[in-house]
Amino acid sequence: MEPETSRWGGPAPGATSDPPPAPQDSAAPPPSPFGRSAPKPQGSPFGEKAKRGGGVLAALGALFAKFKGLLLLLPKLKLLTTSGSMLVSIAAYSFIWGWKFAVGFVALLFIHEMGHVIQLRREGIKASAPMFIPFMGAFVAAKSLGNNALAEARVGLAGPVLGSAAAAALIPVWHATGNEFWQALAFTGLFLNLFNLAPVVPLDGGRAMAAMTPWMWFLGFGLMVFLALRFPNPIIFLILLFALMETWRRWKALRSGDPTQQAYYKVRPRNRLIVAGVYLGLVGLLVYGMYATHLVRHLPA
Repeated sequence: MEPETSRWGGPAPGATSDPPPAPQDSAAPPPSPFGRSAPKPQGSPFGEKAKRGGGVLAALGALFAKFKGLLLLLPKLKLLTTSGSMLVSIAAYSFIWGWKFAVGFVALLFIHEMGHVIQLRREGIKASAPMFIPFMGAFVAAKSLGNNALAEARVGLAGPVLGSAAAAALIPVWHATGNEFWQALAFTGLFLNLFNLAPVVPLDGGRAMAAMTPWMWFLGFGLMVFLALRFPNPIIFLILLFALMETWRRWKALRSGDPTQQAYYKVRPRNRLIVAGVYLGLVGLLVYGMYATHLVRHLPA
């Protein structure tokens, strides 16, 4: 396959020696910057949504198969530089939130992705600069995520660690200015990083699970199915499609008995506990941060 793969679908080694390809990164669709209220289900909560979801999933699969080559070429196109793709994303998000919030949101995405870039380079792996796709988030291209599951977990967690720190840094700005703009931007950034910690590949949380306990991928996949049915959204369906393919590929390779696979996922108990501590601690802090920065939105009657 192509020599580079996106950070999302990054490569735990498959059954072959070549690093497997995988989809693009990063973020689920952010919540409204001024709070959100869960939509009320109408009619049967799952029947109609499941039918629509199946059709959307099939359409996304066909679209991905048709344009997969183009997506993998995106990092190579000179016109789509990091700054250029950032400007396109800012313009797209400006139609929803206005340009100021769009700039802040894309900046938070950039910092999140730079966490992955920095750690990849610390692991001795060449990584591209972040590339942005409007309403899809951003991704980093790299040939691998490391030589073992522990390295993959470090790369996966580096993005949310740096991204969460950037979002949290906006909280004192909010308190100092009293401007709800910073409160809303902080909440959105925290939500972005928390969503990416969902324990399913190819999200960052799934990378951490590679070093902790891979069977959690199935729990994460179930969580994504629930979200797709409860809050139908094209981005969630696309993540679900990638998660299905990547989880099946990895689990099949892991159960194959291949010594290379067994060695890749072999992690010392001490390191497993460290990864678990960072992951759970980060999740706890993000949940608390979102609670502290949540801004209730009052919709007009």
